[in-house]
Amino acid sequence: MGLKKLAAKVVDYNERLEGGKASKIKPRHVAKVLEKLRAKEAELEAEIASTTSPEKTARLEGKLGVARTHIERAEWLLNEIS
Repeated sequence: MGLKKLAAKVVDYNERLEGGKASKIKPRHVAKVLEKLRAKEAELEAEIASTTSPEKTARLEGKLGVARTHIERAEWLLNEIS
């Protein structure tokens, strides 16, 4: 999901929030998830550094890419709701 699609979801969320059908996202909740994502990123980087198998390295690099994408989205969301 790109940032445009995420932005559309935030607009939808804001509409639901105004209609009373959603609870407010608090910045501390996003910060907590962001902290976990950064820890996972560091863990994957360490595992990549210690791995000798090319197949496992490729798989871990894929996971690292996903984690970095989620970090980018969480930072964007934190910026939007702050």
